[in-house]
Amino acid sequence: MSERLEKTLLIVNKLGLHARAATQLVKLANQFDAEVTIVQGDKSASASSVLGLLMLESCQGKEIQVISEGNDAQLAMDAVEELIVGRFNENE
Repeated sequence: MSERLEKTLLIVNKLGLHARAATQLVKLANQFDAEVTIVQGDKSASASSVLGLLMLESCQGKEIQVISEGNDAQLAMDAVEELIVGRFNENE
């Protein structure tokens, strides 16, 4: 059964959703049978597109909406949340 989940998360890492962080997010999101979308303000991007994520210009302190749809929606949401809350594994 396919489900849809939404969660608001805060970008906490110093550099925000920059190229390396976006690449990590894309690799992670592609592991699941789910479509993950990131929304910030009036912009949205698929979590499977590095360029799309960079276009959101998400910096430290910005709130983003994560939408996860599909058979692995919960697994994908949990993994994405862990990556973002964990500052994209960056030492700051």
